[in-house]
Amino acid sequence: MNNEQHDPSADEESDGNEATTIHEARLWHDDGWTARVIKNEDDDGWAVAMIKDGEREPALVGPWTMGRDKKNPKPLDAGAFQTLVKTASEVLRRHEQQLHAMLHKSITVSTASASITVMLDIVPDEDDPYATLSAEDESGERLAEARVAPNFKLTRASAEAWIESGYSRPR
Repeated sequence: MNNEQHDPSADEESDGNEATTIHEARLWHDDGWTARVIKNEDDDGWAVAMIKDGEREPALVGPWTMGRDKKNPKPLDAGAFQTLVKTASEVLRRHEQQLHAMLHKSITVSTASASITVMLDIVPDEDDPYATLSAEDESGERLAEARVAPNFKLTRASAEAWIESGYSRPR
């Protein structure tokens, strides 16, 4: 006689709120990522797209190996999936670093009395983009701040001119 009871919480749900693990030859979903093997539109080969949960666009699309029959793609497996997750995560990290570098710039200017760091932080708002220009002394104390156009060019010359002007609002 079997006294085991069925535990419904052990069932995987696919109502969109629960993370569903899928391990199929052309589709893997696990650990916040989906790998989908797709037909390469440019030739007779195959590609794999890596999509992070919650994102619309793939973080990575790359060529995928043909199977032994030279017609169908090689099936996804745990090792390949983990490598793809690692690679796609690195792509996203580099993209975030590049975006941060584009939106946040700083230059340190040496004056007769101190070393001043001038920073430009761009806010890429869709309706009202702007940037904040700020200056700090060596101890990190804020000396000045001004709102500027998002296309303001922070150069050594523009930083020096702003400092020399007594932090008048740049044009």
